[in-house]
Amino acid sequence: MDRQDRGLAFMLQYENVAWFDGKVVRILDRRVYPTKVEFVTCETHQDVTRAIADMVTQSAGPYTAAAMGMALAAHECRDRNASDQLAWLEDAADNISHARPTTVSRMRIITDGCLAAAKKAIESGGDAAQAIMDHTIEANNLRYSKVRRTAQYLVDLFPDNGTVMTQCFGETIVGMMLKECRERGKAIRLFCPETRPYFQGARLTATVCRDMGFDVTVITDNMPATVMQNENVDVFTSAADAISLDGYVVNKVGTFQIAIVAKYMGVPYYVTGAPDPGHPAIDTVTIEMRDPGFVLQAMGTRTAAEGVKGYYPSFDITPPHLVSGVVTDCGIYVPYDLPRYFKDSDGEFGQGGLNL
Repeated sequence: MDRQDRGLAFMLQYENVAWFDGKVVRILDRRVYPTKVEFVTCETHQDVTRAIADMVTQSAGPYTAAAMGMALAAHECRDRNASDQLAWLEDAADNISHARPTTVSRMRIITDGCLAAAKKAIESGGDAAQAIMDHTIEANNLRYSKVRRTAQYLVDLFPDNGTVMTQCFGETIVGMMLKECRERGKAIRLFCPETRPYFQGARLTATVCRDMGFDVTVITDNMPATVMQNENVDVFTSAADAISLDGYVVNKVGTFQIAIVAKYMGVPYYVTGAPDPGHPAIDTVTIEMRDPGFVLQAMGTRTAAEGVKGYYPSFDITPPHLVSGVVTDCGIYVPYDLPRYFKDSDGEFGQGGLNL
C-alpha cells in the first residue's frame, strides 16, 4: 500500500501520531513535543479515551488515536463470543467518541467505521483488531489524499514568495500545503501565533514548517495585528474543528480575533476542511470549556498569583462574513453555499472528509 504520509514531517507519520502495536497503543505526547519526544502508553481503550481528553494528542491526532483505541478494544475482547465482542466494541466506541464534547459527531464517524470493519471480521472468523488496523490505514490514506487535494487548491491562493499566517496546528493540511509548495518550487514564509495555553502553534506547526525546510517565525498571540500591518501578510489560513453548514467556523480559541483583524486589514482568511453534516447550524455545536487553571500557567510554570481566576473556552466561533472561502478537496466555496459541497464530493464523507 502506498502510504500518503510519505515525505511529511516526523509527527505526521502514522506511527508517530498514534499506533496499536498488537498489545498497547502508543500516542506521541504533543504536550511536550518537540522539547521531548515521548509516547504515552495506553494499555486499555479507556486509557486512550483519557489521553484524548487530557490533550496528549491534538488537532487531527485524536481521530487516529480513536481508531487505534478501537483496535485495542478489539484485542481486549478477542476471547469472547461474537455477540459479546460486538457489545464490548459498541461500548468502547461510545466511550472513545465522547472523549471531547465539541468533536463527538466527527469522532463517531471514526468509531463507527471501525465497528463496521470489526463486525465484518468477526462474522467471517477473522481478527477484528487487524481488520480495524487495515481499515484505519486505508482511511488515513483516504483522508491524507483528500487533504492533499485541498492543499492544492489552497496553495493556488498563495503568491510566489508570499507570507502566510497560520493558527494553532492544522495537522495534515500544514504538512500537505508545505509539500505542495515544495514540489511547485513556491517559496513562502510563515508566521505562527504561539496558541496558548498548549502552544500548538509554537511547538507543533512551527516544528513541522522547520522540518520541511520553510522560513517560519513564531509570534505571541497578541501580535497578529501588528504582524499583518508590518510584515505584508498575504493570506491567513487555519483548519477547523468543525464547519457548520451555515458557514460558521469552530476552531482553536483565538481564530475569531485573527479573522477580525484580517478582515480589517484586507487580508483574506481561508479555512480548510469539509463542512460537517453533523452540524447543520452553529447552534448544534457545544464549545468545550476546559480547566480554567490551565491559563494561569505556561508549560507547567505558574504565571498568575494565587487567588486569580482563569477562563478557558477551548474553541471560538468565526462567523461566515469573516471567511473569504472554505477550501475543500472539491474546490473553494463561499461559506454561504456549503451544502453544495456534498453534491460535488464523491459521497465518501467518513474519515476521508475530516477537516484536518
